[in-house]
Amino acid sequence: MGSSYKGIDLFGSGPHRFSVLREGELVVAAYLLGGSGAGGQVVGKLDVQVVVRGRLVGRDDAAAWSVRDALSAQAGSDAGTLIDLRGHRWEGMTLVSVEWADRVDRGRVVSVEYAATFRRLA
Repeated sequence: MGSSYKGIDLFGSGPHRFSVLREGELVVAAYLLGGSGAGGQVVGKLDVQVVVRGRLVGRDDAAAWSVRDALSAQAGSDAGTLIDLRGHRWEGMTLVSVEWADRVDRGRVVSVEYAATFRRLA
């Protein structure tokens, strides 16, 4: 079983891993909501945030740029389903940013590290 976003294999050209950064409730300090003293108040659910970190790989520069462009093209587009390597699904996720490493590595293949951040926006 492979990972995907909107049914597209964006990450499979190289090694990658999924990290769930936050889930749960948003708690705001009581004094910010007009209260006094210590404590907090739950004001709603946090946006689910998942980061996929990995390395995109191509046989040459053109192939590496092709997989890089495919990932970049999804940034800011409509929400979709994100699926990890074990088949766990996050519905309604939006790719909000992609951070690239400061270099492209060349050897038998061409590769670049990335971190793609997905959020379920409320």
